Amino acid sequence: MIRVRMDELAAKRREKQQLEYPSAGSTFKRPEGYFAGKLIEDAGLRGYQEGGAQVSEKHCGFVINRDHATASDIAGLCGTVQKRVYEQFGETGDGSKDAGLLRY
Repeated sequence: MIRVRMDELAAKRREKQQLEYPSAGSTFKRPEGYFAGKLIEDAGLRGYQEGGAQVSEKHCGFVINRDHATASDIAGLCGTVQKRVYEQFGETGDGSKDAGLLRY
């Protein structure tokens, strides 16, 4: 019974996450009342790439290492995502003057 549930969860993960590439998992925090991945997708950033870092095509809340991404690639991509989401949607419910998406 536990094995069946574990297999179900693993299948869901494979379906929704780009596990074939390294990533740190969910990169962006969820602003109150919003879903970070949906905001990123609505900003037209699904699959957006800077250097070797890319917004996942399967789940926009993940940044993947598509091609030997450096820390600068990842930081640059995250900064661009946050800036674009803010430019399109303004405050995102967390009361701050930025998009409130970055975890770090």
